[in-house]
Amino acid sequence: WVLRRDPVTGDVDTGASTLALKYHGFAGTTEFDLLVARSYDDTVLGLGFSRGIGGAVWSADLAVTDTARDRYLQVVSNVLYSWTFADRNMSGGLEYYFNGLGQKSGRYALPALTENPDLLTRLERGELFALGRHYLSANVLVEMSPLWSVTPTLLCNLEDPSALFQLRTGYSLGDNLTLLGSIDLPLGPGGSEFGGIEADAPERYLSRDAGVFLQFAWYF
Repeated sequence: WVLRRDPVTGDVDTGASTLALKYHGFAGTTEFDLLVARSYDDTVLGLGFSRGIGGAVWSADLAVTDTARDRYLQVVSNVLYSWTFADRNMSGGLEYYFNGLGQKSGRYALPALTENPDLLTRLERGELFALGRHYLSANVLVEMSPLWSVTPTLLCNLEDPSALFQLRTGYSLGDNLTLLGSIDLPLGPGGSEFGGIEADAPERYLSRDAGVFLQFAWYF
């Protein structure tokens, strides 16, 4: 149960609060979750499961959100697998994500986005981070050494097409020292989600550029 306050009055706002109940259970070798929630005056029902298939793990989650404007479906499903290649441990994943709140037909221009207030509200609250409806991602973690790992990830919008490529690395410098880093590269033409959505001015786009992240962590 999460209580939130009205940013103007400071009073507790029940319409902005969240109450959720989740049950985690087992059915043979399958683990599953059931979720019932009331969040920001929306009703949310969720179902998730994971199970082993051969040497891999298959997981899937489904959520239905009932708002004052419409009812939306969200689905995510992935397969995770680990193996050894060239004397290196590797683990990879392939994931599909359907976002029923996303824009239809890849219409990401600002006037089109204003016609989808349910999507904009969730983007503002940090509940969603994607504008589209269909996504596919793939990643592989390569253990270069017992202390050093490298993970390339590609996230594709299947309707644009555009994509985001990320290369992450982690190195253990000691028992309590860790170095983390990543490089992000957006890929796609102007007018696409990752290439840059159309702004109000002609030939102007709202886009993100390449980014670099570096973190040195010391635990004590």
